[in-house]
Amino acid sequence: MNYQETINWMFNQLPMYQLQGASAYKKDLTNAHLLSNHLDNPEKKLKCIHVAGTNGKGSTSHMLASILQEAGYTVGLYTSPHLKDYRERIKINGEEISEDFVCEFITKNKAFFEANDMSFFEMTVGLAFDYFAKEKVDIAIIEVGMGGRLDATNIITPLVSVITNIGLDHTQFLGNTLEAIAFEKAGIIKPAIPVVIGEYTPETKPVFLSKANENHSEIYFASDLISHNYPSDLIGDYQKHNKKTVLQTIAVINSQKEFKIYETDIKSGLLNVVHNTGLEGRWQQLGDSPKIICDTAHNKNGLKIVMKQIQKEKFDTLHIVLGVVNDKDLDGVLPLFPTNAIYYFCKPNIPRGLETNVLQQAALKHNLIGDTYPSVASAYSQSKKNATGNDFIFIGGSTFVVAELPINKRISL
Repeated sequence: MNYQETINWMFNQLPMYQLQGASAYKKDLTNAHLLSNHLDNPEKKLKCIHVAGTNGKGSTSHMLASILQEAGYTVGLYTSPHLKDYRERIKINGEEISEDFVCEFITKNKAFFEANDMSFFEMTVGLAFDYFAKEKVDIAIIEVGMGGRLDATNIITPLVSVITNIGLDHTQFLGNTLEAIAFEKAGIIKPAIPVVIGEYTPETKPVFLSKANENHSEIYFASDLISHNYPSDLIGDYQKHNKKTVLQTIAVINSQKEFKIYETDIKSGLLNVVHNTGLEGRWQQLGDSPKIICDTAHNKNGLKIVMKQIQKEKFDTLHIVLGVVNDKDLDGVLPLFPTNAIYYFCKPNIPRGLETNVLQQAALKHNLIGDTYPSVASAYSQSKKNATGNDFIFIGGSTFVVAELPINKRISL
């Protein structure tokens, strides 16, 4: 199979949570361990940082990778989902895994995957670990896919575990209380391995403290830090929390004396996240006059912050291109959106995309008014036609909406 055939097979033949939902969710790590043994346990050859959380884990992972790259290390970065190309999930020093490596890995192990009913995510995690081990990276940043305790990445023993924050997302899998979700995320805390908590609430802090105490793990609460005001090319308001998490994590890594990261590396790394890692879709500006911003925030916690940031902007008219997936808690997220905007309802081009008429009717109950469009591209195009130079266009609601935008480069800010 060539690369496109390989990717099509992975997407269409094996379950993938982001596209299919519940059918792709595995309730234990049996397959992850089985695949690891089949691949000769590549994760045991890696030094890792493990990053979980409801929001911010992607930005945090990319910031950490950028700083470590500036310090001169070869850094593997595993994240999900991707925006444009599957290979975005697996990078070394910002360079995507090659098409040939993906094809060879799948071809070599395809019979094993089929015989053992491996999920899309399990396959991809195995590919990342195998690639990083063979390329002998100095350190790998591994982002959890969903949850933590039962996530396929949770077979690693990292140098430090990181939990950015807890919010009510994926409740059908992780529980419908903050305490329950915190318990699942805290499942990445390993015996005697330090853990950094980005943000906590009265409900989640005791869960983290209990799990850390049980594992005799040092615990650091990054939000309690007086943060250095380092500038970054990631400019969303929410990045101030992620920066604190990153700074505390780097301090822990430095204290272990296996790596040496200087303040100049931190400053340069934070300023060059996009250049070093290729991160896209975080309060990313696509145009000026009108100002156009896209963001991948898709749950209540993330969207609340983004909507507040929009209100800080100066504009004549607000245009919002909005699409979501069909398991989204609409009554939870739609009240966050402003009523003084023109809406362009669209459906991301995936099986889980919510039909535009359903979204439009749900939005109408919250006084969000707009027309429906057959695609993200057509909705985005119409918003640009309607907007004047003093207007503001926001595109979001789902990672998959942002993925369909022509975001080839970031506007210089």
